[in-house]
Amino acid sequence: MAIASAAPLLAMNGALKMATNSQQYVEGTIKVQNNSIPKPEQLIVISSFRGAEGKDGGREYVQLNHRYHNATVKLNQFGLDWTTTTHGPIHNCNGALSSTRNVKMSAKAGALASNGDIEPLRRCIVLDIEGTTTPISFVTDVLFPYARDNVGRHLDATYDSAETQEDIKLLRAQVQEDLENGVAGAVPIPSNDAGKERVIAALVTNVEAMIKADRKITALKELQGHIWQTGFKNNELEGVVFDDVPEALERWAASGIKVYIYSSGSRLAQRLLFGYTNYGDLRKYLCGFFDTTVGNKKETKSYHEITASLGVDHPSEILFVTDVYQEAIAAKLAGLEVIISVRPGNGPLPDNHGFRTVKSFSEI
Repeated sequence: MAIASAAPLLAMNGALKMATNSQQYVEGTIKVQNNSIPKPEQLIVISSFRGAEGKDGGREYVQLNHRYHNATVKLNQFGLDWTTTTHGPIHNCNGALSSTRNVKMSAKAGALASNGDIEPLRRCIVLDIEGTTTPISFVTDVLFPYARDNVGRHLDATYDSAETQEDIKLLRAQVQEDLENGVAGAVPIPSNDAGKERVIAALVTNVEAMIKADRKITALKELQGHIWQTGFKNNELEGVVFDDVPEALERWAASGIKVYIYSSGSRLAQRLLFGYTNYGDLRKYLCGFFDTTVGNKKETKSYHEITASLGVDHPSEILFVTDVYQEAIAAKLAGLEVIISVRPGNGPLPDNHGFRTVKSFSEI
């Protein structure tokens, strides 16, 4: 026999069965409001299929473990950490305690399904940026033009820096691949022996073509991030998020849900956007950033990589919110919970797409 902690089962709000030392099952109703916690030896999880329960022992064992799993979900809903022996308050990604006043918010992390079963625990939320947290128009009408208009100036001013030389190395490799594949707008980049001016002129031509085609490639996104960094720090740029985003980020963080960003923009660009927003610095609510180095957002393997990085027990514990149908499909195939954002200015969705949609984060 294996003795397991009884504390998680106290979080179940309804009838449950407990195994006693005599292997007899008793019905009991546990109310979360009372703090009478039985000692661990009062709950025994049967590790053998033999005993008083006879041939049905295996079924009873599975049922008991199912209830034990559901109880851990309920603990999370009430702000208690089921992963520790003490079951203390959940800590968010910044080390802060989840307060009891957020119990109702935490309950959304494991809602009851219509059939009465508990849905998979939502431990993490991964957010897209363009069309999800931020208007598409801000990206297309502000960020992209700024990078396009300043690429030459940036390369000229920082040409000899290690950072820019690494950007040029990435661009050379990407352009060579584009030339081999016949990508429109790609032009050869001369060697450094040709001189700084000729190299920069070729780089500008290629970058402008990449921006015009909205290429989701690391070489472009890294350079854009470095150009935008100058703009944000010189107060020439200010990040824009939808009005409901700050409150939602604060609410999720307070309820113990870890929030991450996954965007085709570089991680630097993501940190800049959320660090210099029209609502101030929102990075305190975010636990991490993913970009195209983890994979293309329309490929299922990218979401497998994210799942492995977040360390959840099951992909369904991650909610991914995006405005792009192809990204939603890829994430769903990887086992993630998916919601599609339908913000003003977003593109149309296919008929009968099968995904839940929201117009505001207040609905999540």
